[in-house]
Amino acid sequence: MHRPGSTAGKAPLSLTTDYATSTGSPGVYLRRIAEAGFTHIHWCHQWNTDFLYVPAEIDRIASWMDEFGLGLTDLHGSAGIEKGWGSRLDYEREAGVDLVANRMHMTSRLGGDVCIMHLPRELSLPDTDSSDWERFYRSLDSLRPISKRTGVRIAIENGDFDPIENVLDRYDPEFVGLCYDCGHGNLAPDGLDRLDRNRNRLISVHLHDNDGSGDQHLLPFAGGVDWERLAEIVAASSYDKWVSMESAMGRMGIASEREFLAEAFERGSKLAGMIARAQKRDVAAK
Repeated sequence: MHRPGSTAGKAPLSLTTDYATSTGSPGVYLRRIAEAGFTHIHWCHQWNTDFLYVPAEIDRIASWMDEFGLGLTDLHGSAGIEKGWGSRLDYEREAGVDLVANRMHMTSRLGGDVCIMHLPRELSLPDTDSSDWERFYRSLDSLRPISKRTGVRIAIENGDFDPIENVLDRYDPEFVGLCYDCGHGNLAPDGLDRLDRNRNRLISVHLHDNDGSGDQHLLPFAGGVDWERLAEIVAASSYDKWVSMESAMGRMGIASEREFLAEAFERGSKLAGMIARAQKRDVAAK
């Protein structure tokens, strides 16, 4: 298992690796993230592809992280395109399970313990039925032994909370938890209410902003997310890590990577302070 080299002594703060692009060699972006002061990364390269990481690639990523003093907050797995863990074709579903397993092993190798996944698209089709759920549960059951061996839990990222709650009810928190993406949540009228209801299953966060019209991945405080309430819920939740931002340069109107990363660090630090103060209030109230 990879252990980062020099994050000790710094207040932890995490940024997604794909703030500029989600494909290609990540080394230059890891260096820039570290130079901006971040201690951790949310691995999000190849999050929506059928790309399989081989040991040589994972080892190189681990060496970059060690060189730049970066730890892994969590890793965004891929539900795949043709390798889909919910596919109605058995060979595609089995390939999809292998794709998720690949990311779980990669998470462990890089020192992480959470792999984030979207629910299969087959569970939201107009003709979805119980057989689609049975196939998906077979996929999860196949991944449980890998979770036990690696210590990597699966976090289901929020879209529609109803099917996610079905999964959380079926599987124990040592195997499956919730990833709350507050950008997705801001597009629904009850996003924070549903988070609050499931806060004891929260194991991962994707923190970014939007104006309510689309999933824009803006920096915090650039849109309409209710950050005060979100900070209160996160502070009282089972989430035990740090601020992890999934923001991108594209919609912020900042052309310079250096300026974007500096702004990201400043806003992430502000949000970390809000959550820390909320935690103190929560402790005092108890």
